[in-house]
Amino acid sequence: MNKEELVQEVAKKTKYPQKQVAEIITQTVTSIQKTVSKGKKVTLVGFGTFEPRKRAARIGRNPQTGKELKIPAKTVPAFSAGKKFKELVAKK
Repeated sequence: MNKEELVQEVAKKTKYPQKQVAEIITQTVTSIQKTVSKGKKVTLVGFGTFEPRKRAARIGRNPQTGKELKIPAKTVPAFSAGKKFKELVAKK
């Protein structure tokens, strides 16, 4: 499912106009991105948690040449599914 399909699904179930639903979804995602980029967690109970995670610096290899490269430390976004979400997926 892509964003357009999600908007259509939510609009159909809520009976809100697609344009309004699209704006709500866009603002929700933007808020999550801004919060995580500031180093904070966003928890949606039953769905999951978005958070920044630190990756340590490490040595990697270029798969084409086999040459070692230094991969710098960085912070990346991460998602951990909530209990209800995990249970729902496990049932299928």
